[in-house]
Amino acid sequence: MTFGTEATLAAKNATSSIPIVMAVGDPVAIGVVSNLAHPGGNITGLSLAGTELITKRVALLHEMLPAVQRVGLLLNPATSAGVWRRGTEQAYRAAGLQSFEVEVRDANALETAVAEVARRGGQAAEIFIDALFLQNSATIMAAALRNRLPTMVPLRGMVEAGGLMAFRPYDDEPIERLAALTDKILRGAKPGDLPIEQPMRFELFINLKTAKTLGITVPPSLLARADEVIQ
Repeated sequence: MTFGTEATLAAKNATSSIPIVMAVGDPVAIGVVSNLAHPGGNITGLSLAGTELITKRVALLHEMLPAVQRVGLLLNPATSAGVWRRGTEQAYRAAGLQSFEVEVRDANALETAVAEVARRGGQAAEIFIDALFLQNSATIMAAALRNRLPTMVPLRGMVEAGGLMAFRPYDDEPIERLAALTDKILRGAKPGDLPIEQPMRFELFINLKTAKTLGITVPPSLLARADEVIQ
């Protein structure tokens, strides 16, 4: 069982016979399978970068910040592939908003990257999921607040660290789905015959303290729909 692009690619390169149950953003884009419905080979699992999730994140950010027109996308080019980049850019265009990428490859460049979003006219930032960002949540969020940047972040922990909001798959669902797929394989199913699944349940987190710090009035409609409001 693997989580993330790097671990999944390492497992794929290590074996073509031992079953692999993975959770990644876009398994087709990174080349671990060629088809979600019929993965073939020894790999199945969960795709976390469905169009619904990407489109909903953009819609929620726009609902929270209707005056924002330009959003910086903070990403690590080593791990942010395929649908994360293409799909997010397309979703912002469809919403009538401008987006631009700022790449960051190591922790030493994080504060500079956040400042670059503001320097290039970004009025908000969306942060892609990546171990580099998760491990340095406090640094990123402190830099975002210094630069007056509201942020859409990928995980609840980053909202706790100062991110404005997160919309993500329900916390336990990926584990539950991977366990169910693993159970099927242990009972004799071939991984290549099990379609790649996508999350069905999602959670919305909002940091009200960050909103107040940035002078943002959170729409009552969002507060009512939030699974958790951090104060």
